Amino acid sequence: MGAEHDEIDTTAEVLALLEGARAARSRPQEAEAAVLAALARAPDDLAARMGAYKFYFYNSRLAEALPHAAWTVAHAARVLGIAEDWRAVEPGAAAFETLEKAPRLFLQSLLAWGYCKARVGDLAAGIEAMAKVARLDPLDRFGAARLAEVVRREGRDDEDD
Repeated sequence: MGAEHDEIDTTAEVLALLEGARAARSRPQEAEAAVLAALARAPDDLAARMGAYKFYFYNSRLAEALPHAAWTVAHAARVLGIAEDWRAVEPGAAAFETLEKAPRLFLQSLLAWGYCKARVGDLAAGIEAMAKVARLDPLDRFGAARLAEVVRREGRDDEDD
């Protein structure tokens, strides 16, 4: 029970700390302090990393969201037992066609990382990541192919003209 119990306690503490981040819109400094406290308590906790990613993403601080998205991609890859370098992942390496938690986390995190990467100025890397998600997810449930195309045209969507 020892290690598993400690992990449960840590997750509960992280979630309690992240409750302070709910104030992101009205008290961003307080919210960021809560995110940083959760990360300091458990830097390798998925909830802490997802909380940090969401905080920075929704506050348009994409460069600061990037390392948390990257961590989540690598974490999901480890859980799936696939290459941590997403460029080496091929269709069929995991059950990407399902909506199971780990494959979904990998695809969504890679899409998020790619979007942030493109928006901070590394357009090529961002589009490459989004195209990989589209290739791994043949049903394109996350809209990666369309998002990659929109980003490729630097946000100019001809369908809306």
